[in-house]
Amino acid sequence: MATKYYTHFLTGGVKAPAAGAMHEWSGVVELHHPLESTREVRQLRLLLALNFNMDSEDILILHWARLH
Repeated sequence: MATKYYTHFLTGGVKAPAAGAMHEWSGVVELHHPLESTREVRQLRLLLALNFNMDSEDILILHWARLH
């Protein structure tokens, strides 16, 4: 069963905002397995980075929550 998470995050230029434009995103991410409780934000950043074809350090998660 898939697990859904609401996410609100920034991409691009997060490490150095003056170096590039930052973009704000929000939406639902559906995962096949729930995030592990000890590393949720890191795992979510890695997943988003893979989907946006960027480094995980260029993702800044502002808010996330599991949807029930």
